[in-house]
Amino acid sequence: MEAFIVQFIPLILIFAVFYFLLIRPQQRRAKMHRDMVSAMQRGDKVVTAGGLRAKVVKVVNETDVELEISPNVNVVVLKATVSDVVKPQGQ
Repeated sequence: MEAFIVQFIPLILIFAVFYFLLIRPQQRRAKMHRDMVSAMQRGDKVVTAGGLRAKVVKVVNETDVELEISPNVNVVVLKATVSDVVKPQGQ
């Protein structure tokens, strides 16, 4: 029985290393992105996953947001495609 446990210790250690070095940080980044997207509001400046810089005109619903990419040019995108909310230099 003891030899059985000793054989599985390396597997358990490998899983622990993968969890703490890969899985856990990825979950933390995903949670931060979810929180950032849910806190988006009118007037925020954002960058989309496609690289467009835009200003939030209106939060349409839980999944969509309307962005102004140029004066009088608005597009509706999925909130999940917003990769970053740009903060002004003073904040």
